[in-house]
Amino acid sequence: MENILLGAIIAFTITFYAIPVIIQVSNMKKLFDLPEARKIHANPIPSLGGLGIFAGFTVGLLLMVNLKDPEATNTFQFYLTSFLVIFFFGIKDDILILTPFKKLLGQMAVAAILIFKANLVITDMQGFLGIGQIDHTMGVCLSFFTITVIVNAFNLIDGIDGLAGSVGIVTASFFAFFALMSGDHYYALFGFTFSAALAAFLIYNYSPARIFMGDTGAMLIGVVNAILVIHFINTAENTGILPVLASPAMGFGVLLISFDGYPSGLCHKNSPRPFPFFSRPESRTSPVAR
Repeated sequence: MENILLGAIIAFTITFYAIPVIIQVSNMKKLFDLPEARKIHANPIPSLGGLGIFAGFTVGLLLMVNLKDPEATNTFQFYLTSFLVIFFFGIKDDILILTPFKKLLGQMAVAAILIFKANLVITDMQGFLGIGQIDHTMGVCLSFFTITVIVNAFNLIDGIDGLAGSVGIVTASFFAFFALMSGDHYYALFGFTFSAALAAFLIYNYSPARIFMGDTGAMLIGVVNAILVIHFINTAENTGILPVLASPAMGFGVLLISFDGYPSGLCHKNSPRPFPFFSRPESRTSPVAR
């Protein structure tokens, strides 16, 4: 429990103090999102907030994770690798702009690491949508789809100040709280440390935003939540302290709040790139968007 609290404090502190430095450097190097006709903000705003989130989250994890935990021994290196991969794809997209195909390749690479190395595979839908236990091949395909959709969902809703970060805090905290109540401190550390980093970022992101998280932050939120929800689906029913029946329905239900932005993002008549991994957060035209 102390490790979880300390991890959250470290993540919050590092992110909180890193963001002003990132804002200053971004302004000096002109690394920001420029105003356009379809954007609300009138002044150039840095879009590298994901760098601060990543720094706070990963440092908090590295300092506080208990590598003697069997689950950590088997998965932590692969989780950390997936965070690094999505970070490099995201930061390149925020600075140089990646093609949609390259961005999708990065997301698929992360999904492959999580599925084939960390063994993060959905094995049983427990009656959700009329589906019970599934074979390994179907589980791999479903897990690929789940990870990619969740990453793109958060990437898509990052068009409104504070929305992606707020939703990320709610979902990650839910899964972390369940893990904590179930005695699973490893995944509780993941969720609460990440939520703390997002909370520090949101101090600078709520309207009028001083910085945006960019694809770096949005896709990282998606990867972390994909890990947490798939772990929740696979373990919630069998936990001895707080068993949950139909965990896929509950897990996906919690994440559905992040999918509310999909219809407008997919169908907006003014959008030149209608699919999730084809859209950039800054291009959406919600009345309350940036």
